[in-house]
This record gives sequence, C-alpha cells and structure tokens, in this order.
Amino acid sequence: MPKSPLPPGHSRESFPTTRWSLILEAGDAGLDAHKALAELCRIYWYPIFAYIRRTGHDANDAEDLTQTYFARLLEKGVIAAADQRKGRFRAFLRTDCHHFLIDQHRRHSRERAVASISIDTSDGEGRYRHELADGNTLDHHFDRTWAVTLLGRVLELLGEEYARSGRSLHFDQLKIVLVEGRRSISAATLAARLGISENAVNVAVHRLRKRYRTILEEQVAATLDDPAEIADEIRSLFDALTK
Repeated sequence: MPKSPLPPGHSRESFPTTRWSLILEAGDAGLDAHKALAELCRIYWYPIFAYIRRTGHDANDAEDLTQTYFARLLEKGVIAAADQRKGRFRAFLRTDCHHFLIDQHRRHSRERAVASISIDTSDGEGRYRHELADGNTLDHHFDRTWAVTLLGRVLELLGEEYARSGRSLHFDQLKIVLVEGRRSISAATLAARLGISENAVNVAVHRLRKRYRTILEEQVAATLDDPAEIADEIRSLFDALTK
C-alpha cells in the first residue's frame, strides 16, 4: 500500500529526524537516543498505566508494573530487537507491553527494576477512575488514551507558547474553540471578553487553529519512523476518539 503524502506545506526536510526514528536508527545505543526514548516515556506513560489497569491489576500493581515496564524498555537490547517495519511508537508500546505482561505472569514475579527513568504516576489512578467505563477492547482503549494524552500535550505546548508571549488570557478564552468546537461560543462573546473586535477574534482563532495543527503534526511525527505516515496516524487517533 502506498504511503500517505506529507501534510500540505511540508516536505521531509520540514520534519528533521524524529525522536522515534532516532531511537530506531540507533537501536538503544547512544546518549541522544536514550534521552529521546526517556522523553517519550515521560509523555506517554499514562496509556500504559491504563492498559495495565484494564488487564485486571489493581492501582498499586499497575503503578509498579508501569515503572518496571519503562525501566525494562530503557535497558540495552529491548529497542534493538524491535520490529522496525512497525514504525509507530504507539503500536510498538501496545504490543511490547502485552508481551511484557505475559512474561510477568509466567514468571509470577513483579520485582521492581532499578529505574533509569523517573516517571510520576501518582495521578494515574485518579485519571483512570475519571474515565467513563466502556465496552471497548483493550487495544482500542489504549489507542483512545494515547490520543487523549497526545492531544493534551499539544494543548499544553500551545498554552506555553501563548504564556511566553504574555497572551495567557487570550489562550484561556480562545482554546474553548479547540476543546468544545467553534459553535460552542460566539465571536461576539469572545470579543467582549477579550476587549477586541469580532474580526480580530476570527483572525486570532484562525491563527490558533493553524498553530495547533502544526504542533499536532510535530508531536505525531515524533512518534513515527516515517513522516509520510503523519496524516494516517492523525486519522487513526481521531477515529479512536469517536468510535
């Protein structure tokens, strides 16, 4: 099957070596690859925690297993053994964690590894309990929590950009359009809250959406081996949210 084209306005040069492609190319050797993997683990630990909880482990066991899993992932040899034909970090983690849990069950041991990464999982159970119960499969639930985590990360980075330019108030109001949809609030209401014209609101919303899309593509690219898969991965993430 031919790969999807790159997002409009982008070339392969627009997306330098991504975190996941760097990791795959280096196996698990090299400081840069190790740092890149550690950063991805810190961002996407929650889908693994939720996946483990959904398999029947209680909160304490899930926290321990999450820490153990990522400590193991950072050990030498694990990434080098990855099937590089499966170039999506999301798919790799989901499959690898499944095999990890099988191995843990077979050994009847959950000895905690000496962690080479610090991941704060303290809010994992609170987030897990907040989620609505559903009848989705384990894999679909993983993809959904992955999508929520990634989109939350995009919104966080966008908010930080606005804060650095002294526009936190604008972001707090304009992000309603991103989170709840354009019809959730009128341009007139936003204009009144921000003290600007409706035309200025429309321009600001357009710029916000454009920047949001750019950050989204950058964050998705960081989890892929091939930037040509960005559009497909974004579609997969939004499909996971709507099914």
